[in-house]
Amino acid sequence: MKTILIIDDEDSIRFSLDGILQDEGFRPVFASNGEEGLEKIREENPDLVLLDIWMPGIDGLETLRRAKEQWPELLVVMMSGHGTIETAVKALKMGAYDFIEKPLALEKVLLCVQNALKMGQLLEENRNLKARIAKDYEMIGESPPIAELKQQISIAAPTNGWVLITGENGTGKELVARAIHNLSNRREKPFVEVNCAAIPEDLIESELFGHEKGSFTGATTQRKGKFDLANEGTLFLDEIGDMSLKTQAKVLRILQERKFERVGGTRTIEVDVRVIAATNKNLEEEMQKGSFREDLFYRLNVLPFHVPSLRERREDIAPLVKHFLAHFSRQESREDKTMAPDAMKVLQNYSWPGNVRELKNLIERLVIMTPGNKIRLEDLPANLTSKQNSSFSSGLAGSALNAGNFREAKEEFEREYILRKLQENEWNISRTAEDIDLERSNLHRKIKTHGIELKK
Repeated sequence: MKTILIIDDEDSIRFSLDGILQDEGFRPVFASNGEEGLEKIREENPDLVLLDIWMPGIDGLETLRRAKEQWPELLVVMMSGHGTIETAVKALKMGAYDFIEKPLALEKVLLCVQNALKMGQLLEENRNLKARIAKDYEMIGESPPIAELKQQISIAAPTNGWVLITGENGTGKELVARAIHNLSNRREKPFVEVNCAAIPEDLIESELFGHEKGSFTGATTQRKGKFDLANEGTLFLDEIGDMSLKTQAKVLRILQERKFERVGGTRTIEVDVRVIAATNKNLEEEMQKGSFREDLFYRLNVLPFHVPSLRERREDIAPLVKHFLAHFSRQESREDKTMAPDAMKVLQNYSWPGNVRELKNLIERLVIMTPGNKIRLEDLPANLTSKQNSSFSSGLAGSALNAGNFREAKEEFEREYILRKLQENEWNISRTAEDIDLERSNLHRKIKTHGIELKK
C-alpha cells in the first residue's frame, strides 16, 4: 500500500483527500504545517507528498526546499489556491513533480497522484537497473596491479583528460573505461561504445559522425552518429588501433576542434565529449609502421592506463571465480555453486591466454553444465587439468604458444619467465639475476624492454 503525505493547514482539504485516497487503496497521513510535515517525511518515508504552498510558519516552497535537500528523490506535488504561473515554475525548478490549483478537482488529483507514482516506480526501476549494471561492470580483485589501477582511475576520472587504455584481449579494458565514466562528472550523461574493429571501413565514418538523408545508397533518413549520441558524456573507442588513417584524421579533428559534419552534410555540429580509447596493439610500433597517426596517439595518450593480464595478478583468480559463480548461478536461477579446492588450484595455475574473458566464459559453462552444487576437478576441461598446463613450465609455454609468431612467442616466454622469477625472489633484482644466471644490468634492461613494473 502506497503512503501519501498531505501537508496542508486546512481541515477541509485534509478531510476530503483522506476519503478519496483511502477509497483508491492508498494510505494517507497528514501534517498541518511545514515543520510537522518534514518530521512526518522522516518518520513515514512516504511515496508521495501533496504540499500546500500557503501555510503558517514556513511556507510550502521553503518546506519543499528543505525536503529536497534531505531527500532528493522525494516526489512532491504542490497545491495552491493562489496559484500563479511564476509560483508554479519556481516550484518545478525546485524539484516538484507537478502543480495543481485549488479548489481541488478530485479526479484531477487522482490522475496527478497516479502519474506521480508511476514516475516514482520508473525512477526506482532505473536506479535498480543502474545498480545492477554497475555491479556487472565491477572491477574484481585487490592484487597490487589492480589496486594501483583503481587508484589511478579514482584520480583521473573526475578530470576531462582523454584516456588511452592498453592491454591484451580479454583483460577488461571496457571495465576500466566504464569505471572512469561512472566516477566522472559525466556519470549522468551517456556512455557510448564503438568497436572500431567490428565496423566495416566504408561504414565507420557514418557510424561515428552520422549521415544526412540521401548521402549514400540506403541512407533513407538522417541518422545521428556516436559522437552526437555521446554529447556531454563519454565516447569509448574500443580497438582504436584498427581504425584507418583516413578516419583517424577525422577523429583527430574532432578532438582538436570539438566539431564535425555528418556524412553528406555541410552543417557543422559542435560536441562536448570525453574520449576514452582502448587497444590491444602496441601503438608505438604501429606508428613506426605508419599505420597509426603520431599526432592522434599523443592527443589520446594524455592519461595512459595499462590493464594487467590475468597471469600477472593470479591472486585475483579466486575472487573472480567466486564472483562469476555467484553471478551465473543467479542468472541461471540456480543455487550458488562452489569450486572444490583442487579445482581452484588448477585454475590459479593455468596461464589464461584469453585473460578474464576466458575465465568468465569457462565459469558460465561450468555453472550450466555441472549437475551438482560443487564443481570438482573432473568437471574442468581436459586442457586445464593436464599436467602440462598445471605445472610451472607449461604455464609459461601455454601463454607463449598462443602468440602470433615466433618472435612474439619468444618475447612472451621471456617476459613471463622473468616476471615469475622476480615474484619468486620477492622482486629483488640482484637475487633474481643470480638465480637465472644473468648480469644484473642485462636483467634491468630486459625488465625495461618488457615493461615489467617492479613491486616494492
